[in-house]
Amino acid sequence: MKNERIQQLQQELQQRKIDALLITEPANRRYLSGYTAADHGIQESSGVLLIPKKGKLWLLTDSRFILQAEEETQGFTVELYKKGLIKLLKKLLPALNVRRLAFESHYFLHSTFRRLKKALNHSVDLLPVTDLVEEMRLVKSEAEIRLLKESVLCNEQVFQQMHGLLAPGMTEIEIALSIERLMREKGAERPSFDTIVAFGSNAAKPHAVPSTRGLQKGDLVLIDMGLVLQGYCSDMTRTFVFGEPDNVFLERLRLVRKAQLAATKAIRAGVICRDVDQAARKVITDAGYGDSFGHSLGHGVGLAVHEAPSLSTRNQKKLQAGMIVTIEPGIYLPEWGGIRLENMAVVREDGCELLNEDTTGLDL
Repeated sequence: MKNERIQQLQQELQQRKIDALLITEPANRRYLSGYTAADHGIQESSGVLLIPKKGKLWLLTDSRFILQAEEETQGFTVELYKKGLIKLLKKLLPALNVRRLAFESHYFLHSTFRRLKKALNHSVDLLPVTDLVEEMRLVKSEAEIRLLKESVLCNEQVFQQMHGLLAPGMTEIEIALSIERLMREKGAERPSFDTIVAFGSNAAKPHAVPSTRGLQKGDLVLIDMGLVLQGYCSDMTRTFVFGEPDNVFLERLRLVRKAQLAATKAIRAGVICRDVDQAARKVITDAGYGDSFGHSLGHGVGLAVHEAPSLSTRNQKKLQAGMIVTIEPGIYLPEWGGIRLENMAVVREDGCELLNEDTTGLDL
């Protein structure tokens, strides 16, 4: 699979008359090489790929990661830089006859660009590109879909286990930490994002930060969680009441669920992304809660937990079979709380295939 990706990318470089591409974005690096080391931030990379338009492939890294790079990659020459990436590129690019070097402008520091440009002294043209590899990642193979399904099911197992362990007095922070511990116990590499646990009015914040608030009977509970398994992410949100829900909560939960089902029904290859968002938004707006649903309906998921396509009011691109999207309508009411329900689905030619099996909080 990785060989096919490299071939496709090299064909694109040849068409664009680009001699080589420098890959710095971590998910793109893993997608093309299988190298799993994580960056400690955009300023501290665990390595970069140098993909020429033809010929030898390179993974450039430092001594901290050299063994891992050699173990995890096939078909790449792993090169150690002892004096930094810039000095190695200054030596390597002329040897490879690279005159036009593309770089990922969305994940390449301007300060690094300036240092590289100065070091190369006009011997190489630096060409900014955006989303070159991300476009390749948009449509998932069936092998990738299977991995995503495993990630989703593992995430659900963690949720179900945690749901059964909830007890009065547990804090939002305590539950979030327990969820992330269970993820690792079940084989996940890490959470795919910081786990959100919010009680009551705190759930009115779509990206609430867990606090020391303790759980009480009758509390609304929103949990948004995801994990990384074999490189692929999952993302799921459930909202429920700890105890017996009242009629107000049930009415609003049914509304959000109705919106989610409307969007799910609208998804299929060829449909415009914003029309899927509108299918859910209309349900919520018609019920009088339009101003309480401020975020987009969903986003793509893969090696990154947030990637294209976006199911938003602004996206006029069409869905393609094999894309993975979240479907996560919500309503958020200050002083009361919020409700969000989120599933993941595969876009198919004639509809969509839900990856989720868990129905906790969805059986209304």
